[in-house]
This record gives sequence, structure tokens and C-alpha cells, in this order.
Amino acid sequence: MNVLRPTLLTLACLLAQPAMASDLPSLGDASSAMVSPQQEYQLGRAWLSIVRGQVSQLSDPQLKDFVESSVYRLAETSQVQDRRLEFVLLNSPQINAFAAPGGIIGVNGGLFLYAQTEGEYASVLAHELAHLSQRHFARGLEAQQRMQLPVMAAMLAGIVAAAAGAGDAGIAAIASTQAAAIQEQRRFSRQNEQEADRIGLVNLEKAGYDPRSMPSMFERLMRQYRYDRMPPEFLLTHPVSESRIADTRNRAEQFPGGGTEDSLRYQLMRARVQLTYEETPGIAAKRLRAQLDENPDMDAARYGLAIALIKGSQFDEARDVLAPLLQKAPNDIIYNLAQISLDSAANRLPATEQRVTRMLDLYPNNYPLNQARIDLLLKQRKVPAAEQALNDLLKRRMKDPDVWYQVAEVRGLGGNTIGLHQARAEYFALVGDFNQAIEQLDFAKRRAANNFQVASRIDARQKELIEEKRMTEEMLRG
Repeated sequence: MNVLRPTLLTLACLLAQPAMASDLPSLGDASSAMVSPQQEYQLGRAWLSIVRGQVSQLSDPQLKDFVESSVYRLAETSQVQDRRLEFVLLNSPQINAFAAPGGIIGVNGGLFLYAQTEGEYASVLAHELAHLSQRHFARGLEAQQRMQLPVMAAMLAGIVAAAAGAGDAGIAAIASTQAAAIQEQRRFSRQNEQEADRIGLVNLEKAGYDPRSMPSMFERLMRQYRYDRMPPEFLLTHPVSESRIADTRNRAEQFPGGGTEDSLRYQLMRARVQLTYEETPGIAAKRLRAQLDENPDMDAARYGLAIALIKGSQFDEARDVLAPLLQKAPNDIIYNLAQISLDSAANRLPATEQRVTRMLDLYPNNYPLNQARIDLLLKQRKVPAAEQALNDLLKRRMKDPDVWYQVAEVRGLGGNTIGLHQARAEYFALVGDFNQAIEQLDFAKRRAANNFQVASRIDARQKELIEEKRMTEEMLRG
């Protein structure tokens, strides 16, 4: 993992400085204009770009799709007014999820490891969405109007620390310079935590989950880390106490029963994450075989074993393990993607193509399926078709740096040098490297010198990025 830049702290208070002016109104409630929603939006996007450039991420399309769809399900019944959400899935086995100003939702891979049911996973994200809807960042600034900028920055520095993991050297160095002030500001107030719990419980019930999942998650975390001197970052920023558990339990019991506790889809995603952090596919396969020996009907373990066998190039056994799942649910996207992965890895490309085509006929807009088609086209060396498929995918995922990275690679393979530099520019802009982005557009303009229309479009985009860079630098100096 890369060391985070010290400016990440300062970035946390981008656009917060105007709030210190005496002629601005103070926050009377969570939606007041001391820090406007638009300022929070700009702050969040600037912060996200640097996080993307500095913290390792999980690029698995199926995990990304699950996180996005599950959060949007919760957002639909939440009090979040601005639904322009952006997501980052961080490659860390530590438990954490966070919501940054402006609709930024972050999820560590470790959340899947610790949340044993979908209800527990959803309870954490419902809590974080409540922090967003109640604008606790802006309210925190109002409560500390005379706070110095480095201390204000610590409100988001804690989020970054959680994202990077407590052992990150860069975070340790930053934290040491901020001393006790940061340690204090990394925690939301008790009142904000209680409010997020209360609103999150309501949201859970409205979204169709069992609200009892929230106290269940808290109870298990407290039991697990009761005597740890160094609990996970999530428990430092969201302290769990007996009174908090009792309060959420009492509130949850007031709701009618019948909400969803768990789903097979969530357990399949958990299996994927567990494999990510397993030492080797062989060790994972041994663990999963033991689970199947105890419970042969455990579909998530069977699926996980099939994926582990594919990773270990044991294709014949993987096919045998996967077959009962496909027989049970022949049109399931996750099982079919596993078979697609198996056939592709075994170089059975006609079978891969046939299955991809059939599934896309059923689910034409599914992101992981479209990504599987692009991967297949590249393996078949059908570069123009892959580029066209990526251009179509971009229409739905314009802010996804993983997609732009692949677009650049495919345009390069196809000899589209101008498009290659344009795609690289978009990728670098999304990961906060404006200098590289602007330089890539310089390269593109030189290539397009004889095409006035193309050169003009590139020049206009370059001016936009130069302005974004100027605004970011100006805010950083603040």
C-alpha cells in the first residue's frame, strides 16, 4: 500500500475555510449553509480522487456491483437527499465502512469478513448513510467554529486512517504530528452516533432488512474485541458500549419482525472476499472442503470451492463442483460468471462466448457480465469490438477509474493513440494526478494537430482539468 500524502489531511477541510468567516450564517440545523451541500460535494470528489490514487482497491466487478446495488437500495429509503453517490472498495481485511461528505461511500473488504449476514453488513452502511443524511461533517464544523484547520482536517483524516489500515506508516507519521487534537476529532460525538444508529435502524426496516441486525453486529464486535488493546479502526471511530447496544436493541425490538436477515447472494460475495485474503487457493480449498463435508448443502462453500479450484487451475474438479449449483439455478448470474471464468481459464472460448451471449440476452445491462464479455473479446483478440464494448460501458460508468484504465489499454492495442492519451487523462484525473492528466492531453493535442474539431475538444477538456487543478491547489493552500 502506498504511503498517503500529508496533504490528505488538509484536503479534508477543502471549502471549509469560508465557513470561518464572520458574515456567514451559522448552522441552525443539518441543512444550513455554513458548509453548503455543493461545497460538501466538491470536497468529497476531491478527497475521493486522492484516496483512489493512494490506497489499494479491490477491482472485482462483482464486488463493486454488489456494494453499489446494496447501498442504492438503502439510499432509496434513507433521508439522503443528494443521491449522487460515488463508491470506493478498499483492499483491506480490516473491518470498516465510511461515508465522506458529498456522497462518498467507502467499504473495506474486511467488512464482508466480519459481517456474517447481509443484515449486519447493511446495518453498518445504513448507519454511515445516516451520517450523510444528517450532514454530521457540516454540523461538526459549526460546533467547532474556532477550531484550527489541521484539527478540522482530522475529521476526515480518521476516515483515511481507517481506509489505509492502522499500520500504515504514512498515517502514523501524520497522526503523530497532529497529536491529541486529531485523536479527539477522529470520533464523532456521542450524540451523532446515537442519531446515526436511530436513523439507520429506521432505514434498515424501510429497506426490508431486520433492524435487529444492528445490535447483533455491535454485540459480536464487542465480544470479539472486548479485551483488545488495539481494536480495529472501526471501533475507534464508532465506539461500542453496553448502553449503545442496549439502546439499539430496545429500538430494534419496537419494529415488527419479518425483515431480511441474510441472502445467498451476500454469502457468495463473502466467499469471494474470503478467497481474496486467503494465503493460497489450496488452503482455501481445504477449508471449504471441510465446510462441505459438514454441510453438503452449503451453496456458498460450494461456490467458494469452485472459485478456489479455478484459481488453482484444477479445472475438471471445479466443473464438477460447480455443476450442482448451475443445475439448481441455471440463470443465476454469479454461478454463470463462475462457469465463464472456468471456461475462459481453460481456453474453451466457444463455450465461454455462448454462455456470455445467453446471459447478456437475459441481463443486458449487468456490469460484471459486460466486463466478462470485454475480457473474452480481448482474449479472442477482437480489439475493435472490445473497444466498442468499453465505450458502451463508459456511458454507465464514467467515473470508474478501473474502466478508464482498461479503455486506455485497449485503445493502445487498437492503435488509437489519441484516444489512448485521452483515456489516460481521465484515469489520472480520477485518481487525483492532474499533472499527468494535463500532460496526457498535451500528447493527444499534438497527435490531433491536423484535426481541428478533435483538437478543440481536447483543448476544452484540458482547460477544464487545469481549472480543477487550480481550484484544488487553491483549496489546499487554504
